[in-house]
Formats: sequence, C-alpha cells, structure tokens
Amino acid sequence: MLTQKLLAVATAGSDWILYLLIFLSICSIAVIIERFFALKNILGQSRKIAERAREGIKANDLKILEDLSKNHEALEGRLLEYALRYSNSKGPEGVIEVMNSYVLMEKPGLEKNLGFLATLGSNAAFIGLLGTVLGIVRAFADLAGSQGNPGAVMSGISEALVATAVGIFVAIPAVAAYNYFQKQVKQILHNAESIKQLCLAYTLSKSSK
Repeated sequence: MLTQKLLAVATAGSDWILYLLIFLSICSIAVIIERFFALKNILGQSRKIAERAREGIKANDLKILEDLSKNHEALEGRLLEYALRYSNSKGPEGVIEVMNSYVLMEKPGLEKNLGFLATLGSNAAFIGLLGTVLGIVRAFADLAGSQGNPGAVMSGISEALVATAVGIFVAIPAVAAYNYFQKQVKQILHNAESIKQLCLAYTLSKSSK
C-alpha cells in the first residue's frame, strides 16, 4: 500500500524538482551579487587601512593608528577605536581581549549567507539526481502503459537527465562563489590580525613610557 502511494508520487515526474532548482538558482544569484559588492567594499577599506599602517611602520610612527581609528567605515578602524579606548584602563591584556572579541562578532557578518552557498553547492547535484530518478521511474511507468514501445522510455529518460544537468549547473557557480568569498573573508581577517598586532605594539610602547 505504501509502495503504491510512493510510486504515485514518483510518477508525477520531476518538474517540481526543476522549479525548485530554478528558485534556488535565483536565490544563489541574489546572494552572490549581494556578497560581491558588500565584501568588495569591506576589502577595499581594509586594504586602505593596511596600506596606511605599512606607511606608519616605515616611518616608525605607530601614532598613525590613532588616525586610522577614526575611519569607522573600515572594520579595522572600528577595531582600533574600541582597542585604543580600552587600552587606557585595561592595559595590553584588555586590548587583546576586546580585539579578539570584536573580530569574532564581526566574522558572522562577513560570512553572511555563505553557508547557503556552501549547502547549495554540496547538494544541488543531489537534488537534480533525485529529479532524474523520479523521471526514470515515470519513464518506466509510461513504458508499461505503452505496450513495450522503447521510444517512450527513451524520451522519458532523456527528459529526466535534464534535472541532473540543471543541478550541476546550479552547484558549480555556488561552489566557485563560496570559495572566492571565503578567500576574501580570510584576507580581511588577516588584515585585522595585522592591525591587532600593531595596536598591541603601540599599547605596549605607551605603557612602557
């Protein structure tokens, strides 16, 4: 009884799988566009901060960190503002704690919706494969009712394979975008770590005076 019910669902075909994959593809494109511009802006600000920090190191002027802390558009600027604020009362240990905590709070924002891209990239092909399996089940059901006409099952199988192709087509851009954005997030966090070390050196130099 249960088998017959499942068979009835399966023979409904794989069209709904295709619609699902198209919907997921649209969502994926929306996430990719949003993350591209968001991370591009954040990384651009991060590179500017890193460049000015390098100039300060070359000039042996760590006080430039105080100027950089006024740039609230950059993650590193906000990081420096909180760190320098705490350095007066908490000392170097407090600076390390507040900077580590702040980076941890900012990280989920940088990785926003990247989990969706990773999940879609890992499973879109399997969703398409499910559509293919359902399509093949329907093709064999049609074959049983067509008095052994092989053309019916061949046509059904060829249509069913479209679902797997669409699933792979949806998965590849999602995986590529996820890897690309993860690389950008790592670069931003690396720059933040460099600024953190500079801020610590600056705090130690002030406390030793």
